[in-house]
Amino acid sequence: MSVFELLMLTCFGISWPISVLKSWRTKSTAGKSLLFMIIILIGYVFGILHKILYSFDFVIYAYIANFLMVGVDICLYFRNRSLERKAEGDQEVPEQNVQRHSENVVYMK
Repeated sequence: MSVFELLMLTCFGISWPISVLKSWRTKSTAGKSLLFMIIILIGYVFGILHKILYSFDFVIYAYIANFLMVGVDICLYFRNRSLERKAEGDQEVPEQNVQRHSENVVYMK
């Protein structure tokens, strides 16, 4: 077991719940990168595989906890993106507020 590996995972483990809470409260994808979260998730998979195949110890639970938190954040990303798309669809412009630009066109020769 490496103390430094455990400390690194603990630091990440502290930051992910904050990110999940932000995603939950804001219901927004602003400031989130799906690609980044997927890459981090894949990194945790490799860390878990390393622990299983070469160096099994209790640190694997930190990898699993972090993996789960990133997974939750990814799920919230898709939920929030769906909410954002729905909100965009609900914001249709009423007919009386639409300006007719064709009436104000000036043709030049």
